[in-house]
Amino acid sequence: MKRKETIRLDGLSIGYLEKGQKSRTVAQDINAALYEGEFTCLLGANGAGKSTLLRTLSAFQPPLAGGISIRGNRLDALSGSERARLIGVVLTERTEVRHMTVSELTSLGRQPYTGFLGNLSPDDRIITDKALELVGMKDFANRMVDTLSDGERQKVMIAKALAQETPIIFLDEPTAYLDYPSKVETMLLLCRLAHEEGKTIFLSTHDVELALQTADSLWMMKRRRGEDPTEESICIGSPKELTENGQLGEFFTGKGFTFDPQTMRFCIDKTS
Repeated sequence: MKRKETIRLDGLSIGYLEKGQKSRTVAQDINAALYEGEFTCLLGANGAGKSTLLRTLSAFQPPLAGGISIRGNRLDALSGSERARLIGVVLTERTEVRHMTVSELTSLGRQPYTGFLGNLSPDDRIITDKALELVGMKDFANRMVDTLSDGERQKVMIAKALAQETPIIFLDEPTAYLDYPSKVETMLLLCRLAHEEGKTIFLSTHDVELALQTADSLWMMKRRRGEDPTEESICIGSPKELTENGQLGEFFTGKGFTFDPQTMRFCIDKTS
């Protein structure tokens, strides 16, 4: 079956302004696409530009060059309201919420549809309940958010993005503060939502082995070493493709550890 493209990056260069308004390029000339119903993980060392790329794709900051299209429409030509109906975003920061129930927090995802006053219709409440059911938190609807564990709280933030009813969800290191069982559960949940709900889900993560086992596609960002315009910013492919062509092994081998392409796991050398 032909893959349906939802996001297209054409010659995209990303970065930020330093003091004196001088631009610093983090990655450049990215030509890539994200697809409907696929779970894609963005990998790379600290400083490689993962968060910068996600912020740029979310329209939180402008690109330095090139363009981003969503379903054939340029991202920079869309209004804030139009973007809010296309893209849901879950950030890294641990959400500190008091005096609000799980259902109330999830229902904030309906704001693109409810307007400034945020009055919920019966349909909005049905959508909120469905979002909580999809992440396994429906029985927690009346619990106060500040009584939840980190894993439960992260599920609620994902439910909020689902309640927004966007075809695209971006997540910046959603497993960063979770224990290992919660990391696994969250990654499997996101994979299932992409496949069963037809979402385009794109997230950054440092949990490489989990990404290798769950992702349909990987984007591996390289940290820029200089100003070489021919330097490749991102390697893209399925875990199997990147293993077979040797790029995974090259990307993840370092002092004291190696990547085993047969098991797709890391081996630590205690003698090094």
